[in-house]
Amino acid sequence: MDKNHALDAFAALSQPTRLDVFRLLIKAAEAGMSAGDISDTLGVRQNTMSANLSILARSGLIRSAREGRSIRYFADMHGLRGLLAFLMEDCCGGRPELCQPILDELACV
Repeated sequence: MDKNHALDAFAALSQPTRLDVFRLLIKAAEAGMSAGDISDTLGVRQNTMSANLSILARSGLIRSAREGRSIRYFADMHGLRGLLAFLMEDCCGGRPELCQPILDELACV
């Protein structure tokens, strides 16, 4: 991930509702959630939620899949890994072995 993509992701997560959505989708894991379920869970109007989901999708942090007439949303773990890797890129003052436990945990994400 490059700096501009990282900035897009941070900007998307800097709004409280979008951060809540992202965390909720991480908890939902592979099951994902429909936009309506996300809205209901967080108590956010559906048109507002639609705008927030669009911003998160453009940032590469969530993905969607059509299921008939509805859309299911998922945390995009590849996007999350890219963001975390960007943050860890220069970790540990040139001694990557110091970061290895953290990097091993990230590999599980």
